[in-house]
Amino acid sequence: MNGEPCEHHTFRLLPWTGSEGKPCYVLGDGTGYVSRMADGIESVQLGMADDLLGHAADLLADRRVTEAELHFLASRLSESLREVKRVAESRGSRLRTRGPVPDNDEPGRREPDIDIR
Repeated sequence: MNGEPCEHHTFRLLPWTGSEGKPCYVLGDGTGYVSRMADGIESVQLGMADDLLGHAADLLADRRVTEAELHFLASRLSESLREVKRVAESRGSRLRTRGPVPDNDEPGRREPDIDIR
């Protein structure tokens, strides 16, 4: 109302956990360092999940696969699913509270985030 842009800060679930597996959050507008780092980590996690799905398809097509290989695959798939679920929860939460996602590559729009553990 006073002519200044309204800053909309929200809590974001981060793609990593703190001590004892507790969730970590960041408070900000989505353009700060921690948010950009989280975006990068989410991108890596989603890419790894895609690669793992391809590996799983190949392994499951091989009738000579061992029990140990299947166990290892199931363990990695479980870890990946946990990460992807966290990304989905984080993004879904932000969609409900903010609307469109800001362009993080826009120069000059950098604000430090506060990592809340």
